[in-house]
Amino acid sequence: MSNKKLVVLGIVAVLMVVWAVVQSRISRRHWTKPDTPVYLIQGLNPDDIGSIVLGTGDDAVTLKRIEGRFVVVNKDNYPAVTGKINELITSCLDIRTSELYTDDPANHKDLGVTEQDARSVVKFFKPNSEPLVGIVIGNTKEQGQGSFVRLTSSDKVYVTLKSPWIDQRAMNYIDQKLLSLDRKDIESVTVTGPNDVYTLHAKEGQGIVLEEDIPEGKKLKGSDYEQVFNALTSLRFDDVKKASKAEKDLNFDRQYVCRLKNSTVYTIKVAQKDNKTYYITCDAEFTDKTPITKEKEVESKEELKKKEAMLIARDKAKEFSRKHNGWIYVISEYKAKNLTKRLSELLEDVTEDSAEADLVGEK
Repeated sequence: MSNKKLVVLGIVAVLMVVWAVVQSRISRRHWTKPDTPVYLIQGLNPDDIGSIVLGTGDDAVTLKRIEGRFVVVNKDNYPAVTGKINELITSCLDIRTSELYTDDPANHKDLGVTEQDARSVVKFFKPNSEPLVGIVIGNTKEQGQGSFVRLTSSDKVYVTLKSPWIDQRAMNYIDQKLLSLDRKDIESVTVTGPNDVYTLHAKEGQGIVLEEDIPEGKKLKGSDYEQVFNALTSLRFDDVKKASKAEKDLNFDRQYVCRLKNSTVYTIKVAQKDNKTYYITCDAEFTDKTPITKEKEVESKEELKKKEAMLIARDKAKEFSRKHNGWIYVISEYKAKNLTKRLSELLEDVTEDSAEADLVGEK
């Protein structure tokens, strides 16, 4: 046999091997395209859900229904935001598929639909921890908007119409807003620290003033005092834990007290650890102890409206204390600084230029 024929036979043999491999891969992929999109999860009743697990391993986040509402187990059972839970369930129920891509487990890793390689894993359980349904969301399909998904109970991998996004961060299921007071409702704030205490008061026509006598040759500096006064107009936390599980050596030696014009008093106690982490506790009290009774026949609408506002403020203070007592929050350094500034940090020396500017302003 000539060399030329041997070369031709060799090429044919290689082509046959390549074709066999291609056929093998094609045979493992059963591609069917339904006439209409199909929902991946069918028949799940949200009322049957007792818990939800997001992710896997040490990073898994567990949301559990306790006494009718969900809590974040990873955060000592801190209450979850109902709207975020509903959004999560809806996002999962709304996943629609456009085609069956494969039913061979050998392809799962490449598609990112093993639980170890997945972008997102969501599992729903009954109250007795019996599995209801689970979904695995893998890679985004090339040149398409969909992603590869499968149910944890099945080897079938589908392509979704859109790439689903599942939030798997524990803190994102918690309302991190502590307070959002209206600036015009604040009457005064008092900051207390080791060997230091001062009060900033809102006076009509004068703005924010320092109740204590300012030392001679000093004046309030820039806008620092305003940042202290407005600290509770927007106060959020970054983390939370049960007070009983917090570090035992925390020393809450600083205090920020905010008094509102409606007799509500908010008290924030602050502790600092390792010069970088700030912890706070929160409480509220309605200090007007006058009995509130309604006598519609003899009281004017204005009087009734005033009493109604007092009742609302009293109930709001009680609810705030009920919600936050027993918890310790971690806040940012920036916010903590505004709650704990020393009086010396609010003052600066009076210079000739600043004195002249103050005189011009008074004129």
